[in-house]
Amino acid sequence: MQRALALTLGEPAGIGPDITLKVWLRRKELGIPPFYVISDPEFLARRCSRLDLELAMSVVEPQAAGAVFESRLPVVSLDLPVTAEPGLPDASSAPFVIAAIRRAAEDVLANRAAAMVTNPVAKSVLYRNGFAEPGHTEHLAKLVGAITGRTPQPVMMLWSPELAVVPVTIHLPLRDVAGQLTVELLVTTGRIVARDLSERFGIRNPRLAFAGLNPHAGEDGALGAEDAAIVAPAVQQLRAERIDARGPLPADTMFHARARTSYDAALCMYHDQALIPIKTLAFDHAVNVTLGLPLVRTSPDHGTAFDIAGTGSASEASLAAALRLAHRLIGAGAPATSD
Repeated sequence: MQRALALTLGEPAGIGPDITLKVWLRRKELGIPPFYVISDPEFLARRCSRLDLELAMSVVEPQAAGAVFESRLPVVSLDLPVTAEPGLPDASSAPFVIAAIRRAAEDVLANRAAAMVTNPVAKSVLYRNGFAEPGHTEHLAKLVGAITGRTPQPVMMLWSPELAVVPVTIHLPLRDVAGQLTVELLVTTGRIVARDLSERFGIRNPRLAFAGLNPHAGEDGALGAEDAAIVAPAVQQLRAERIDARGPLPADTMFHARARTSYDAALCMYHDQALIPIKTLAFDHAVNVTLGLPLVRTSPDHGTAFDIAGTGSASEASLAAALRLAHRLIGAGAPATSD
């Protein structure tokens, strides 16, 4: 029996529980690979009742999830009670969320699960309870380091059939971005992206396009020196290492249909420069993939949506895409498709 995917519930007061239940109910229609959800079973049953959904659940160990997946939703219990109501995170949320992320990572690294898929978390809730990292991606890298003894450099990639983007800096105020960009950071990020596109996505010679930081990629220094001083030398170094990289390119002309055919991933200098185009093109089915880790981790490319949690109106399309892509990246599935 093949190993199942480990799925975290995310913020329990958000839509993670809703879309988890919905995606399992549509598992055959959507081509969903076997997974188990890490949850408090009683909490999940309450949410199921609130959504007026009928499904059978089975509390299992990870290795047994594949055997029951077709008839019952496999649940791995953390023995942590969760009391949060939809839209109203409470004191039970943060300890449960953090423990679930750790359990999923441990299961993958111990070969009890094939890969991990994470539902959205509410960082503000975690911050109030001692969460030290800027976001999910950074926390996962630190966690993997604590488990393995070697902390990796994580790289966030947002993937869809239409576009793949990498924000070189992630959760930073815009005023701090230029000060954090270095040639070393861009080169290291480019290496990780090229390696994982080749080894996990099966792209033989990945083509990387680097966006400029400034308008018109700096306009030969007239609109800022960073593109000539940082981005261009990083591209040159990557090319010297036989990585197909080009840039800096004006960001305002990188994302139309014809331009997107010329590269496999766009490396962008800050969060919104990367996320605005992909969320415009693929809002419902883009997937967050963490590169640079010794495990496969994907996630839906949306937030907790507290305003619609518990209503049944949240779309499960991005979670379905994340599960299928994780299955593909471990070498077990066909190329990922969107709904």
